[in-house]
Amino acid sequence: MDSHYLQYLAPGYDRNEVLQDLMLTFGEDVWNFAFFITRRADAADDVSQETFLAVYDKLYSFRGDCTIRSWLLTITRNKSYKYMNQAFIRKVTLIDQVWRNESTSSAEDVMFDQMNTKYIWKCVMKLPLKFREIIILNYHYELTAREIGELLQISEGTVKSRLHRARKKMTTLLESNNGGE
Repeated sequence: MDSHYLQYLAPGYDRNEVLQDLMLTFGEDVWNFAFFITRRADAADDVSQETFLAVYDKLYSFRGDCTIRSWLLTITRNKSYKYMNQAFIRKVTLIDQVWRNESTSSAEDVMFDQMNTKYIWKCVMKLPLKFREIIILNYHYELTAREIGELLQISEGTVKSRLHRARKKMTTLLESNNGGE
């Protein structure tokens, strides 16, 4: 486990500088994870902001039991679930998939690579949330099964089982669409 200066902060240290450092270092990870859970860019914006507000309030309480990234992703996950469980979001807002438009190079191989990557992420977004989380945390954030288990508050065996089932579902999704072309 990486030691981080955050666990050694004493009350009175300038929290603004620390928060700015955390936002620069982990802001994209927090936003992406919130997006993967909520499937909405505007929700990811709100959740990211709520996450960093919570971190600002709890800055001196970080004990170093896990990595900073795991701590931030845990807070992000909790804020994302809280956001999705709000009555307004559940009953009024229609959930649709939002994909960022990327400028494409004229090179054919770059275009095909981007199309494949986009297609794979669309398939990941079709997975049920419990499998989507496992895939994202394992492949995108490269967390170990133990770290994922701590973050999701499930056993390491459950993480491995869900990861295996998620891979099988992804294979099925990818093969079913290739067969239809």
